[in-house]
Amino acid sequence: MAVMAMTTKLTLGPIAYHWSADARRDFYARIADEAPLDEVYLGEVICSKRAPFQEADLPATIERLERAGKTVILSTLAEVMLKRERKATEDLAGMETHEIEINNAAGLYARGTRAHRIGPFMNAYNEATIAWMAGRGATHVCLPAELPAPAIAVAVQAARNLGLGVEVQVFGRLSLAVSARCYHARAHGRTKDNCQFVCEEDADGLPLRTTDDRAILRVNGIQTQSESYLALLPESGRLVRDGVTHLRLMPQAVDMAAVASVFRGLLDEAVSVEEANASLHDLCADAAFSNGFYHGQAGYRRIAMAVPA
Repeated sequence: MAVMAMTTKLTLGPIAYHWSADARRDFYARIADEAPLDEVYLGEVICSKRAPFQEADLPATIERLERAGKTVILSTLAEVMLKRERKATEDLAGMETHEIEINNAAGLYARGTRAHRIGPFMNAYNEATIAWMAGRGATHVCLPAELPAPAIAVAVQAARNLGLGVEVQVFGRLSLAVSARCYHARAHGRTKDNCQFVCEEDADGLPLRTTDDRAILRVNGIQTQSESYLALLPESGRLVRDGVTHLRLMPQAVDMAAVASVFRGLLDEAVSVEEANASLHDLCADAAFSNGFYHGQAGYRRIAMAVPA
């Protein structure tokens, strides 16, 4: 695994939540200086109303991350419904200075056949879809988190045969759905158009209980997430052997620089799976872990210390 780990890149996905400008600046300064990451995705993916709060800082954030040796990729919105959202997506898709990750069909249309990455919201579930995307200019695909291990292996083989990079999320809350409605605003008695950015009060999402009183979901604006953090530490070795080229961490309200160090230590075989798991549990003491989708079971389940076959 050590030789393969040298070519496996560790990435950080875009922040899904509405963090304050100060929190974002501090977060990316620490990521730049301390996190052993190869690539960082930036951009508002969930709610276009939040985008103006980070646009002013974006050039400085990019400059600092690149100065620290990180590759920056800009991500588009996952849902495009309004004229201003189409315009913002077209503007981003038209950029040539950085790689672009497309998360919506509107972005795919705007980008045309120019090189781009496919984000996890585009649902590249099978070989035919991946081949079609490659024919449209895709150079890289992030697979949906719901795929079980055998399906990942098939998709990876198809993508690698076409020369595409392949990314899989290995840490953080899973995105399960995006909606036209903003439940975050509704939960506070507000409308989507007059939300007053109440989502900023929940830096790690708003806990949600199902009708049968199970705490398995969280709300983040228009997005529904898993309550638990996906944690594929024991499974990372198999993912690498199956040909996955990029492992994605999603930002959460924990010490993400330390989380990245745990995964890097495991990839470099500097620590054992047991040691890495213990460290990750210490860093995320208030969060439950899950890996059910990877093992072909309900996503919220945790298959304890599942080791690669």
